Amino acid sequence: MQPAVALPIELRQKICNAAVDLMKSVHYLNAATVEFLVEGDQFYFMEVNPRVQVEHTVTEMITEIDIVHAQLKIAMGGDLFEDLRLPHQDALTYKGAAIQCRITTEDPANDFMPDTGRIETYRSPGGNGVRLDAGNTYSGAIVTPYFDSLLVKACVAARNFRAAVHKMRRVLVEFDIRGVKTNIPFMLNVIDNPTFQAGEAGTRFIDQTPTLFKFPDDTQREDKMLKYIGNVTVNGFADVAQHSKKYYPDVEFKDDFQPIAPDIVTAKDVLDQQGVQGLQQWLLAQKQVLLTDTTMRDAHQSLFATRMRTKDMLAVAAASQKALPQLFSYEMWGGATFDVAYRFLNENPWNRLKELRQAMPRTLFQMLFRGSNAVGYQNYPDNVIREFILEAAKSGIDVFRIFDSLNWIPQMEKSIQAVKETGKIAEATICYTGDIMDPDRQKYNLDYYRQLALDLQSTGADIIAIKDMAGVLKPEAAYELVSTLKDALSVPVHLHTHDTTGNGIFTYARAVEAGVDVVDVAASALSGTTSQPSMSSLYYALAHNDRQPDVDINNVEAINRYWQGVRPYYQDFSNGMTGPQTDIYQTQMPGGQYSNLQQQAKAVGLGDRWEEVKTMYATVNDMFGDIIKVTPSSKVVGDMALFMMENHLTPDDVYNQGTKLDFPASVINFFAGNLGQPVGGFPKKLQQIVLKGQPALTVRPGSLANQLTLLRSKQRLSAKLGHEASHQEVLRYILYPKVFMDYDASHIALRARITVRHTDLFPTACGSVRRSNIELAKGKTMIVKLNQISDPRCRWCPDTLL
Repeated sequence: MQPAVALPIELRQKICNAAVDLMKSVHYLNAATVEFLVEGDQFYFMEVNPRVQVEHTVTEMITEIDIVHAQLKIAMGGDLFEDLRLPHQDALTYKGAAIQCRITTEDPANDFMPDTGRIETYRSPGGNGVRLDAGNTYSGAIVTPYFDSLLVKACVAARNFRAAVHKMRRVLVEFDIRGVKTNIPFMLNVIDNPTFQAGEAGTRFIDQTPTLFKFPDDTQREDKMLKYIGNVTVNGFADVAQHSKKYYPDVEFKDDFQPIAPDIVTAKDVLDQQGVQGLQQWLLAQKQVLLTDTTMRDAHQSLFATRMRTKDMLAVAAASQKALPQLFSYEMWGGATFDVAYRFLNENPWNRLKELRQAMPRTLFQMLFRGSNAVGYQNYPDNVIREFILEAAKSGIDVFRIFDSLNWIPQMEKSIQAVKETGKIAEATICYTGDIMDPDRQKYNLDYYRQLALDLQSTGADIIAIKDMAGVLKPEAAYELVSTLKDALSVPVHLHTHDTTGNGIFTYARAVEAGVDVVDVAASALSGTTSQPSMSSLYYALAHNDRQPDVDINNVEAINRYWQGVRPYYQDFSNGMTGPQTDIYQTQMPGGQYSNLQQQAKAVGLGDRWEEVKTMYATVNDMFGDIIKVTPSSKVVGDMALFMMENHLTPDDVYNQGTKLDFPASVINFFAGNLGQPVGGFPKKLQQIVLKGQPALTVRPGSLANQLTLLRSKQRLSAKLGHEASHQEVLRYILYPKVFMDYDASHIALRARITVRHTDLFPTACGSVRRSNIELAKGKTMIVKLNQISDPRCRWCPDTLL
């Protein structure tokens, strides 16, 4: 910058005079740069550069002397005063102030390493007092490793330094350079820094100002979004077969619901004001059956492999709270949503929880928690389980539905205790399998479930949930089971089922008659088959019944119309089930696993043999001793079924050749006791075959695990990330180290805020029929249309032209 505004005018004049005297003493003729260091009111000579430096532009702008032209004329023998018409030294003056910023293809977030690639967009600023000294830079130019990183010198001049700062900020903002990283974000931080604006930036300014290296996450978001859309358009989306673009009517939804009436008390109000005991008493006193809406969690997990995006939930969240304040809770977190958000949606599930909580502050939020497996597929140390629950409760979860995939209480105790510590609701869960009414299937009989529920209540459960994950609880069995539990327990009973067999409404009607307190339902558009029964269908099924849910059915239908518009966009992830599947009574496959396992079968080339996979699933369950099947134990059965199908194995083959087989890791972990102990124990012969001499656990795995030092984990993760890891980042790294690091790398690479992209563009990207509008921010919409996909053999053509 010129002049050095932090120096007194007298000191500046002394430095200038010293430079002139120095050059006179050696009889120097031509342009040169003399450099000094200043400390206090003293200055020290450094060096002379007998040439014009890159900083010459700011001197030219305030003196109005063309230094480059002058040096050439002098070299040709011209006279400063006669030929160049320059003023004498004592008449030399300057006006205003000037600043120069060198725009380079260097990445300030990576120690200013030079970046390479194609400059896809190059637009530069202009205006009064703006000068750009640029090289051969243009859209389409290739920046190679041998290319000088300097793209352009941006210079501004104004009447004073403050005005020059404001003008330079405008210039930097108006630059639009995409395709390669530049140092513009760093330059903006410098320009905006108060120390620089005061003209007091010294030689240690950068080293002592770490905030200069804090950059926004959404730089070049439009360009990165176009890259994503182009990539998916050409290469497809994971697990989605490429097909011609399908178009659906835009989702039209108007939130014209009235605020919650003053006389309505929500379940969340009761919990916050009266605590858990108050909520229990309030719940038991309700005449009508209460409802939990699973649309934002288990419904889409069961129907289309957990692919629903946060954007589509947020659009209706606030309206749902106003429209249906009488609901008991919304299940919207946990289960497979946690890792799928990272793996496939490029989303942070903690952000989903935060944003939904902000939209629905008077609604109970419920999550599915896998006991000692948390939201993962393995056992974690007790302190990790506790820390995760504490963080989830702090972030907005009210009801923790805690289950163990084998109904083994020792695997649930620590989780229940941690939830009790937070003052939230511990909903301990019975996973239902078998048929209590079938005299030939008495491994899991009524006495078993009754005693299990009593033991869970003694452990501290605030609510007992019946989790019918496969939808095999028949209506009469539901009546008997709920009646027995209501007689035996002093806490509320909450029933969860899947409508896979088509009997869900009948099952609920009988459970309501037996006195169940809460049941799980979904919006009609996302109900049925592997999802939960329909909310509105249950309402009408209980017409003229004293226990009919107290909801406004018109509001139920209005919210459902929104989900009707959203569901078609996820059709590519659908499990393809269009009606009841009564063979589930034989396979007992959980509804939440159905679509996920179907996707896995497709991935290994077994998509066209799905019926055989289901049959093998039932066969494996029998081999394992008819175990409780819910994540992660259901995954073990699914993995073994796929393994046997891929390798053309029968049960006899496994028993006869098992010592030579490399079984899936999940199967080995199961038989090693790493998931806990199944009811009735392991089938000994098969356990020996799978483990091949490896010892098996007989105690709770978490009791043997070393407690993780979270501080040490945070330090390691911070080193990997390059910034101080948050507590949430530490927890998700512990649960899913590779998945989280892959997500972090992908998120940094995209950093395009793809959550704003319409779901229409998420799995199938862009079609050539019509434009797609993407609202980036209020008042800012990006319009995208596919114009061309080039021949892949064309070296010089872009892959896509958007």
